[in-house]
Amino acid sequence: MPTLIRPLERKDEADWRRLWTAYLEFYKTSVPEPVYATTFARLLGNDPRDFHGLIAEVDGKPLGLTHYLFHRHCWKIEDTCYLQDLYVAPEARGTGLGRAMIEAVYARADAAGAPAVYWLTQDFNHEARLLYDRVAKVTPFIRYSRV
Repeated sequence: MPTLIRPLERKDEADWRRLWTAYLEFYKTSVPEPVYATTFARLLGNDPRDFHGLIAEVDGKPLGLTHYLFHRHCWKIEDTCYLQDLYVAPEARGTGLGRAMIEAVYARADAAGAPAVYWLTQDFNHEARLLYDRVAKVTPFIRYSRV
């Protein structure tokens, strides 16, 4: 299967919405329309503080997406890369597409001089964690959020 992982483009909005909606539904959440519109605009923007988006096509069909961000870190001089969202459509799981998308983010982080890449997942995301355990190291950090 010919696979292409490329930066998100304006023409991808409908496919991006479909994939991101499925991602949000997996985590039993949703966002209002203004968040969709603002997020997509930011993904296409030029502000270095904004997220970047990649879309993965298999045989020309968009089947995956990822959003990532570069930010400063108090313990390092170089930036760090946060991979916020990663989604692979069910029909493409187990094909190596998730790994390829993570590696695409790794390559962009390396090119940007940000060798550290990190992300979060929920403990019940067992299928994805099988991949994550092969391409990264789990850390002992526990995340807290404001109540």
